[in-house]
Amino acid sequence: MKFSVSREAILKPLQLVAGVVERRQTLPVLANVLLALDKNQLSITGTDLEVEIIARVDLTDSVDIGEITVPARKLLDICRSLPDDATLNFSYDNQRVVLKSGRSRFTLSTLPAADFPNVEQASGDISFSCEQQDIKRLIDRTGFAMAQQDVRYYLNGMLWEVQTGLLRAVATDGHRLAMCTRPVSFSTDASVQAILPRKGVVELARLLDGEGLVDVVLGSNHIRVVTENYTFTSKLVDGKFPDYERVLPRGGNKEVIGSREELRQAFARTAILSNEKYRGVRLLLSDGQLTIVANNPEQEEAEEQVGVEYSGDSLEIGFNVSYLQDVTSVLSSDKIKITLSDSNSSALLEEPENSDSVYVIMPMRL
Repeated sequence: MKFSVSREAILKPLQLVAGVVERRQTLPVLANVLLALDKNQLSITGTDLEVEIIARVDLTDSVDIGEITVPARKLLDICRSLPDDATLNFSYDNQRVVLKSGRSRFTLSTLPAADFPNVEQASGDISFSCEQQDIKRLIDRTGFAMAQQDVRYYLNGMLWEVQTGLLRAVATDGHRLAMCTRPVSFSTDASVQAILPRKGVVELARLLDGEGLVDVVLGSNHIRVVTENYTFTSKLVDGKFPDYERVLPRGGNKEVIGSREELRQAFARTAILSNEKYRGVRLLLSDGQLTIVANNPEQEEAEEQVGVEYSGDSLEIGFNVSYLQDVTSVLSSDKIKITLSDSNSSALLEEPENSDSVYVIMPMRL
């Protein structure tokens, strides 16, 4: 098994694949990547048994076939340390991989490819194609609201829901909720829900880097996303996601429209003097003005006044300022619309026009 590849061609795919490989492994082979050579295409596979990524790299002059596993982190570090224009020459001999480049020579240990686990290719219930940008937008717009290490394990991930002509992503940590919906075309009337684990969401976002279609297959236990150069497979979280429709506030009668950038900066400044543990700020709403106030146990205070489009009854309500910062940072419109009803009800945040994303933030008692 011999092949040559430029550093430029192999470095990025190797970085993405090595991203799923855990440093501490129960099985030694899981610290390795699988290199599979089939004529002039090299496949690089990494997995932690939950998420698997296969990268495909085209080679110019190889006619060999074969497969072997090598240590992921060491191979990546070697590739990173070589000069930009380096060519890597791989050969396999006597259960060792020899990598030569210029005057450098490395001998790496190997483990048999037969030991490398294969994520089962379950038949998919639903498959469709959509733009890479749509999936990337769904993740970018909602991913920050996923829980980190909640005992309600189904919150440590992202709900994907497929309905007729729509793909929706929902994430919540129990205190806030983010939802984004994009149109997709596929031939099914079924409604399917799947919960992607947090690590799968993060790794998938790293793979999606631009134009072109992706093929998505949603099965009962797995999701598979195939792009031109990568195949991503992840196990799904086995659990019941909360009914997000019930969380969306209805009938809020106080609509506030303000400059998203002005509010983002005001939240960032007041956050400096908020309570480090609870991160609470008070919002005082009056005609044409929103006042944001933060206090902390050291008796320090920050106050910001922002002009907004609003007329109606005054209202005082508390929120976690980090949640407000996250939403104002992830939206891209000039304006932001905040819908409120009273000091005990959740706020609904969205772009004023043609918004495909909505955000719900629960209030805090301050």
